[in-house]
Amino acid sequence: MDRPDFDPVLLDPTRLSIVSLLVGTEWAEFGWVREAAGLSASALSKQVTTLGSHGYVEVEKGYVGKRPRTWLNLTATGREALERQVTALRRIVDDSRAEGHRAPARDAGPGQ
Repeated sequence: MDRPDFDPVLLDPTRLSIVSLLVGTEWAEFGWVREAAGLSASALSKQVTTLGSHGYVEVEKGYVGKRPRTWLNLTATGREALERQVTALRRIVDDSRAEGHRAPARDAGPGQ
């Protein structure tokens, strides 16, 4: 079984969750992402900084009335990286299923 190429940035479950949330939105509000991902503001900020440094997420700051707001958007690069990661994960599942079907059958289960 060949080993698929994984994106080391998206191996982190928190970052994978963030980009997965963003793939279905356009310019999601920071607070919504924080709540949906179950993170503190500082933890999300740290992960967004990492994702942003790789070009996966862009950040826009502004105001709604007099209140400051931050919005997050998954870039085309981020979408492509997520798609490659999902493809790699699916490949593992598919390859494992194929290997399982080729495994020799056992006459009795463990301890029998």
